[in-house]
Amino acid sequence: MGKRGRLPKESVQAIKKEQLEAVDESCNPIGVLTRAEIHQKGLPHRSVHIFLFNEEGQIYIHRRSLDREENPGLWNSSASGHILVGETPLVSAKRELKEELGLNVKLTQVLNVKPCPETNFECVVLFEGRTKKMPKPNPREILEGKFISIPELEEWMEKNPEDFSPTFRYLWKLYRETKAQTQE
Repeated sequence: MGKRGRLPKESVQAIKKEQLEAVDESCNPIGVLTRAEIHQKGLPHRSVHIFLFNEEGQIYIHRRSLDREENPGLWNSSASGHILVGETPLVSAKRELKEELGLNVKLTQVLNVKPCPETNFECVVLFEGRTKKMPKPNPREILEGKFISIPELEEWMEKNPEDFSPTFRYLWKLYRETKAQTQE
């Protein structure tokens, strides 16, 4: 294993060879390429994000590894990742949650977001879940993580938005709007 927050070279190469589906603007598959090819060509593709809450209603956020292609060192969703060829969004979300935080929890799909600049042109399926357990962050992918109250998170994001990935900021905004609408 490499230094904390750093992926070994062989892991980076394996990740770049992952098979992903390129998609159109409506998130319909149009072809299969490697992760490296999709990113080099800037093609839209599918991903999942998970917002994980504890019993106190705090959300778990994590700081991305310094080796990540996108948004290294920035705070992000509880867990996230690409949907691999042949995976459903739920299977992908459960895989990412297990890989990144060592957890297996019930997840509920909350949003489907079409590709846009804020999501780095990814079709994002957002899930939420609740846990009584403390996440065990994978040090190869995550520098640090913590549960934080909603008011603290929103104050931090207001004062220092640059600390957070653009995708997380956008998804959080949509999530809060969706939750506000369902409570009306």
